[in-house]
This record gives sequence, structure tokens and C-alpha cells, in this order.
Amino acid sequence: MDGRNPIRIRRAVLSDALAIATVHIQSWQTAYRGIMPEDYLNRLAPSQRYDLWVEVLTTSNWPRSAALVAENSEGVVGFAHLRPTRDEDDDSSTVAEITSIYLLPSIWSAGVGRDLMRESLKAMGEAGYWYATLWVLEVNHRARRFYDAGGWSLDGSARHGTTAGALHRELRYRRPVE
Repeated sequence: MDGRNPIRIRRAVLSDALAIATVHIQSWQTAYRGIMPEDYLNRLAPSQRYDLWVEVLTTSNWPRSAALVAENSEGVVGFAHLRPTRDEDDDSSTVAEITSIYLLPSIWSAGVGRDLMRESLKAMGEAGYWYATLWVLEVNHRARRFYDAGGWSLDGSARHGTTAGALHRELRYRRPVE
């Protein structure tokens, strides 16, 4: 990012719900084009994710679970959500999960994702977690390159799922927190 529109990363608050939902949808519509069904992506709207983010932000238990937002003078441009792992093969007292990390496509490759990830890992460390995990679509090569560059490693776990009727395979990444 250039110095004219600096990024600030902070804990998300309830009034960020619509902005987070908007980033979530716009990122999905770009990142998953060619991966998810086209008609599904075209029908997505922030209103479909708004209630989810209101619930997440209302029930977050800082510092064990939270959402962080990246913002500039124009508003929220990215977010990350972290919480105790939901995976049964991990200990939720020591392993956190990043359930989502998304940016507006207009700021991809500007270093904001790296900064948001760094702050997320720092927050997890301050909350007492030792490790972090996240799940990524196997065919999402852009995201996988980002995680590889950030010190994440595949841990050998995989799962299958369906989104809008499309089957997909997800891989789990892991790394120590900071």
C-alpha cells in the first residue's frame, strides 16, 4: 500500500457487520469464479451474510474468538475471523482456527492480507493459543500460495464438502502462532 491511504487493523465491532458481509461476498465472487457455480456466485449479496456476521460479532468472546478488520480511509477492505478450532482431532484450548480471511479484490497483492494475517496470529498468541489452522479449497491455488509464503504447511488432513451443489475438497494448513 502506498502511504496516502494507510491500512489500520483493529478488532471488529457490530457496526462492521455489513462491511464485512460486503467484503466477504465481493471476494467470493472473484476468488471462486471458475471454482463455484457461476449462477450461485452471481446471486450472492451482502444481505445473505449480514445476519451471520451480526451473530459472529455479537457472540465473539475476545480474546478467544474475534474478527479483525483492515480498513483505510474508504472503510473496511478486509477481515479475518478467528476462534477455537472446531476440528475434533485438535485441542481447542491450544489450537485456534482462522475460519475466514478475505479482502476486497481491488487490494489483493498490496500486502494487506499479509498484515491482517500477522495481526491475527499475534492475537491468537496473546489469547494463549499455540497453533493455528485453516481450511482452503484444494483448487484455490492463489490462496494456497499466500499461505505457503506465510509459513503455513499442509498437515495431511482433508475433507470433502459441497457448496451450491458443487463438490470440493479442502485441505488443512497449520502453523505455530506468534
